Amino acid sequence: MFSSKDKKPQKAKVMERNVVAKNTTIVGDIKSDGDFRIDGTLEGTLITNGRVIIGTDGFIKGNVEATNADIEGKFSGDLLVSNTLTIKTTADISGDVVIGKLSIEPGASFNATCSMKGAIKELNSGNEQKRRSEKTA
Repeated sequence: MFSSKDKKPQKAKVMERNVVAKNTTIVGDIKSDGDFRIDGTLEGTLITNGRVIIGTDGFIKGNVEATNADIEGKFSGDLLVSNTLTIKTTADISGDVVIGKLSIEPGASFNATCSMKGAIKELNSGNEQKRRSEKTA
């Protein structure tokens, strides 16, 4: 009734890791489903469904959209992280940041406007409920 011939082996989903090595500069836009580690310089846009890691010597000038990000180096531009942004002690960030969760180590330089997506939703729903109760009163 059950035959092993009918079953095909399932491949596990493996996230690829892409690396921009130290002393490497890329100018342009990158789109990927895999993780990225930047130890060199990227000037442009990076869009990924994975994690972005900016190493201690890494620098991104431009826009980044990622699920998670760990920053040890420099970032300047617009940063959109749907889950968690982790900022290490050696990080230097400037620009506009939109995140789900934020973790900053003491000593990091964070000179950016920052908004948390979860907090914005809670504030908006709280204001709506407040307006409704004022109308009924």
